[in-house]
Amino acid sequence: MFVVIFGRPACPFCVRAKELAEKLKEERDDFNYRYVDIHAEGISKADLEKTVGKPVETVPQIFVDQDHVGGFTEFEAYAKANLGLYSE
Repeated sequence: MFVVIFGRPACPFCVRAKELAEKLKEERDDFNYRYVDIHAEGISKADLEKTVGKPVETVPQIFVDQDHVGGFTEFEAYAKANLGLYSE
């Protein structure tokens, strides 16, 4: 499973998504991720909307195996439902 997180610096939900992905990477052999800093990569909101396929108001925008999951809340729910993640 490969996850891509599109986020930006100083975004609390982006930081949480990255921390969750790092935790999953440590716990699972079948999980890896890439964090994409949209500012550093020069990705605009319009570019992100093309990738997501609908209007984007917030980051992070997260994809699991190229399928758009949503933001941090949806990613966390996905991880709990499908990856054995438990609340701390």
